[in-house]
Amino acid sequence: MSIETLHFHCFDTALGCCAIAWTPLGVVGSQLPEDSPEATRQRMLARFPGACETADLPAAMGAAVAGIQALLSGELRDLLEIPLDERRVPPFNRRVHALTRQIPVGQTRSYGELAVALGVPGAARAVGQAEGANPFAPIVPCHRVMGSGGAAVGFSAHGGVETKRRLLAIEARACGQLAGEQGALF
Repeated sequence: MSIETLHFHCFDTALGCCAIAWTPLGVVGSQLPEDSPEATRQRMLARFPGACETADLPAAMGAAVAGIQALLSGELRDLLEIPLDERRVPPFNRRVHALTRQIPVGQTRSYGELAVALGVPGAARAVGQAEGANPFAPIVPCHRVMGSGGAAVGFSAHGGVETKRRLLAIEARACGQLAGEQGALF
């Protein structure tokens, strides 16, 4: 891989300051909000040393930002159009991410269900590890993947499981689910 300049951009959403980093091939990482915009910025600098912060976004990254903002504000968006640069992601994790991206907004799957769909029954823990290492939240919606019995477990973003629940509640409302129906997600 040739040396490329990484760029990143921080942006406001309904949940707080998010960020994306990219190469010419696509997004290499996205960041859900930390405690403050500065904490999000520092997190991106730690994840992508040497990355240049910019407000000048290529069209694809402007569309990615708009899609993330729409999803987090409660619009029904799947973010499948956002290109990913997964060269730094292990092959198994890429397979998990591809399948995770196919989970519709407002729905969930279990780690075990994804393992079966990948053709490796019994690999729920490996799927969980791949989701935990997901550098693309919420573009790869790992918040839609639950533990057995629908338990909201294992979310590595700031705020942990509470952030996962918050994302799922936003998506449930976007799908027109009633408050009582949202409970089934957890």
